[in-house]
Amino acid sequence: MKLLIGALLVGVATAFAPSSPVAHRAATKSSLSMETKADLSTLAVKLNPLVKFYDPLGLADQEFWGLSNEATIGWIRESEVKHGRIAMFAFVGYIVHANHITWPWPMMLDGTPFPKVDTAPEAWDAIPDSAKLQIFTAIGFFEFWREAACEKHYMSGGKIGEMPPFFGGHPSLYDPLKLNTKLTAEEKERKLVVEVNNGRLAMLGIMGFLAESKLEGSVPFLSRFIKHYDGDYMVPLAKTIIPNASALAFPAITFSLFLFSLQKKVAASTK
Repeated sequence: MKLLIGALLVGVATAFAPSSPVAHRAATKSSLSMETKADLSTLAVKLNPLVKFYDPLGLADQEFWGLSNEATIGWIRESEVKHGRIAMFAFVGYIVHANHITWPWPMMLDGTPFPKVDTAPEAWDAIPDSAKLQIFTAIGFFEFWREAACEKHYMSGGKIGEMPPFFGGHPSLYDPLKLNTKLTAEEKERKLVVEVNNGRLAMLGIMGFLAESKLEGSVPFLSRFIKHYDGDYMVPLAKTIIPNASALAFPAITFSLFLFSLQKKVAASTK
């Protein structure tokens, strides 16, 4: 859940990314099936017919890292879907831990049980560094695999929200039960719209939980359900052996992998 805060901050920070025109674009709309601002306007009506297109920061007009506007829109679309999925996990996870629900078996090989706490962030603080390292390793691998193994990158016209299958096609984290194999293109498009809306609602929900846990009464409806958290959401590794260094290591490594993958995609598309 604390990773969600970092992810949201990265998303906000991109609003201040420098925009500089370049002579040669990595890809063009004519050569790849890439979304434009007009496509976002059309999608916005499907997502919310009342609000429609809403972009107060003008992100849909930007050109991040000197790439095309279409590539930037692909990055923004992928980011929203990914953040929405993380928020849905976080929202459910917060409720689970707040109700003291844990797995029945021990958490550690030495018999240490899962911590039973009042809030999800307390559960995170209570697990040992070795468990946190395993979580970070898994997340880092999935991030790298998404960036490097997709047939066509989402900034070059690839599918938004796709999770490439592993070697041999199994398992597929995107559709492990093969429920979408018989759906039509229209049905898949509708389900993606539903997922984006659910993700947006989950982002609002988990931020409501975080706000109420730090500032009682900020979300009146939740005052009876969400207990106070004494920790710091912005320092998710505060209780590690070396909190300052470790807090910077994971985002630095993840972002480095993203830039490495982006460089490869751009180089391949310009050949």
